[in-house]
Amino acid sequence: MAQELRFNRRVVGMLKARLPELGLDRVVDPRSLQGRRWPLGTLLRTVVVGLIAGCKSLADVELLTANLTATTRRQLGIGRRVPDTTLRTLLCRLQPECLRGVIRSLVRAAHRRKALAPQGWPFGIVAMDGKATALHGVDDRRYAPRNTFDSQRRPIGMMRSITCALVSTASKIVIDAHPMSVPCETAFFKDAFRALVEAYGKSNLFRVVTYDAGACSASNAALVASHGYDYFFAFKQGQKALTKESRRLLADLSAVHALASTDDLLGGGRSVLRRLYLTERMSGFLWTSLRTVIRVESETIEPDGRRTSYENRYFASSLARTELSDEQWLALARLHWNVENNCHGCLDISFQEDNHPWIETDAQGAVVMALLRRIAFDLLALFRSITQRSPERRATPWKRLMHSIWLACVTLVEADVAGLRPRRQLAAPA
Repeated sequence: MAQELRFNRRVVGMLKARLPELGLDRVVDPRSLQGRRWPLGTLLRTVVVGLIAGCKSLADVELLTANLTATTRRQLGIGRRVPDTTLRTLLCRLQPECLRGVIRSLVRAAHRRKALAPQGWPFGIVAMDGKATALHGVDDRRYAPRNTFDSQRRPIGMMRSITCALVSTASKIVIDAHPMSVPCETAFFKDAFRALVEAYGKSNLFRVVTYDAGACSASNAALVASHGYDYFFAFKQGQKALTKESRRLLADLSAVHALASTDDLLGGGRSVLRRLYLTERMSGFLWTSLRTVIRVESETIEPDGRRTSYENRYFASSLARTELSDEQWLALARLHWNVENNCHGCLDISFQEDNHPWIETDAQGAVVMALLRRIAFDLLALFRSITQRSPERRATPWKRLMHSIWLACVTLVEADVAGLRPRRQLAAPA
């Protein structure tokens, strides 16, 4: 009971401190002045609270607001039940770019609180990766180009974006999400990267950008280097000359030449062995900014000693060999996948983004919901990894955490918040 009380107080304290930092009241309101019954900030705050409380639809959000206790209403500024139709109408008219600004406000505030310091790394690292969600709403101009048809011959649009996640921190939060109008990550990498630099270039938030082979190109490498940042790109057969030379120098090296290795246990007694091989002899090869090329060899070993899978992956980087230890080079190759495993995995499994995008027939509304979902993800990730103090609570499964927040919202009473210590707030910049 005491633990539940402490958790409820911590949730309320977090929401009261962090929601104002988002600057939701300053988002451009698309509605006409006539007939406004709800402040824009209240409606957006309601959706964010519903998301972190595990709601799976706007109808669920309406039900949550109907069951909030009087104390929760007072603490969060949600005075009464909010109709789902009111929320949907607003979300379908809102401009997505406004919510990208909200994400940046959240990130800047967390950075000023020193909540985004690198953990085990000498600098910040951003992992970028594409994500796609199928919709029945088709918008060939920008947000969900026609992709295919369903079994009833209805057109299916594909909402695509490039996620930018700060993976060098404990929380692994999303710091931007760039909508893509066509499935070309190589081209849209440039826009997404320039937006990152424009938003965070003066903050010293990150120095290295990682991407899989989908955006590896000489022009993208040159772009990153020209802005004073470093890249760590995976590459495959598409980069023919780079692949040929790296294999000539690294492919024949055996385990005795490995500079670092890891042995990770899987379920059922299986293990995955990974080994690092590195060369500086390709410095300046094809790309003037290229400094280091590495090969990561991985194999899966069964309990009886059989090898059931084997793979080699290659990476090109503008980082000098001495910037990282051998162990860090190997860890960097795996760190990139936090954007997929931590961010996209949580959005798909815990938030049910692909199965329950909330708005499916309006592409712009779906993009707005996706951005609000990332705001909620960031709030939860910071709460889970930073605000929670014990290792056990920081390891709380996402769904359990979201359900606990829902319970706090519908059970909170005045005695629970009596004497609640005011938490420091960092107002969103105007």
